[in-house]
Amino acid sequence: MFDHHVAPSAKGRIFSGIQPTGGLHLGNYLGAIKNFVALQNDYECIYCVVDLHAITVPQDPGIVVQNTREVAAAFLAAGIDPAKSIVFVQSHVRAHAELAWVFNCIARIGWLNRMTQFKDKAGKNKEKASMGLYAYPVLQAADILVYRPTHVPVGEDQRQHLELCRDIAAKFNNDFGTEYFPLIDSIIPPDVGRIMSLRDGTKKMSKSDPSEYSRITMLDDADAVAAKVRKATTDPHPLPDVDVLDENGAVKAEAEAERPAAYNLLGIYAALTEQSIAKAIEETAGSSFADFKTKLTDVAVAKLGPIGSEMQRLMADASYLDQVLLDGADKAAKIADKVVEDTYDIMGLLKGRR
Repeated sequence: MFDHHVAPSAKGRIFSGIQPTGGLHLGNYLGAIKNFVALQNDYECIYCVVDLHAITVPQDPGIVVQNTREVAAAFLAAGIDPAKSIVFVQSHVRAHAELAWVFNCIARIGWLNRMTQFKDKAGKNKEKASMGLYAYPVLQAADILVYRPTHVPVGEDQRQHLELCRDIAAKFNNDFGTEYFPLIDSIIPPDVGRIMSLRDGTKKMSKSDPSEYSRITMLDDADAVAAKVRKATTDPHPLPDVDVLDENGAVKAEAEAERPAAYNLLGIYAALTEQSIAKAIEETAGSSFADFKTKLTDVAVAKLGPIGSEMQRLMADASYLDQVLLDGADKAAKIADKVVEDTYDIMGLLKGRR
C-alpha cells in the first residue's frame, strides 16, 4: 500500500537542512555543506533551507529572504547539483507543517522537557520563549520523516534530536499498528573536529560573535580571509611536534587544553587539506606561526574563494536561484504530500481534496 521509493542507484535517501540565519562561515562549510556535496554521489539527497525554524525567534522579514537565498547559493556554489539532489525551501512544501502537527499529537511533553538545546537557546527567559522554539524538535522530526529517508547526517550536537525523531516514529508506528515511518540511521560526517573561533580557541565559531575576526565567512574575499587568519590568536611557541599525539593519532587532551588556539588552526588546516590532524602536525611541526598562517591563508583562499565568488554571482541572479528552489519544492512535494496523505489514511482521517 505504501511505497518507500529510493532511487535504484542510491544506497538510500538522505535528508538534511540548514537555517537561513545568515553569515554562513567556515564551520558551516566544513561541518555540513562539504559533506552534503560528497553524499550526493552515493545517495538520493534532499537538502532544505529550513526557514520555518528561523522564525522560532524574531526575524526581520527582509533579512529572512536574503538569508534564504544565501544558504541556497552556498549549497549550489559548494557543488550540490540540483539535477542530482533536491534543493528547496521548507515553507514552500506545506507537508512539513502538516506532519509537524500530527507529531505534536504523538510526542510527549516529557520528551521535549529533556531537550537540552531549548534550555541553551532560551536561557533564563524560557517562560518568554515562543512555543515554536520549545516544539521545534518536533518540526525537525517532521522535516525528516516526511521524506521517509534511510539516513540523516548528524553531528554530536544533533544526536538528541535524531533520537527524538526515532522515538516519534516508533510511537506512531506502535499506536497505529504499522511500520510506516522508518527508524532512521545516522551518518556521522567525517571528523573535522569542532571549528572554533579564530579569536578564542575555546569557543565555537559563531556568526553571533561580535568580532568579525572570529570567523571566516563563505563570502569573504581573499583579502578578508588573509586579514582574519593574520589576526587569529596564537601563542609564542612553534607549532607542536608529533609527540603530542596518542597511539591513535589524536591530539592528547592535555596538550590540546594547553594550546587551544594552535590546535584549532591546525584542525582547520587539516580539514581544508583533507588530511588527518596527525598528518597536518607532521607536516608543520616546528614551524613558526607566521609561516603557518601564510600556508593556511593560501589553502583557505584556494578552497573558499571560488565558492564565495560563485555565491555572489548566484545571489545577484535572484530569479535563477528562486526558480531552482521552486523546481526543488515541486520535486519535494511529490514525495512529502504522499507521505502526509498516507499518514492521514493510517490515522483514519476522512479523505478530502488532498
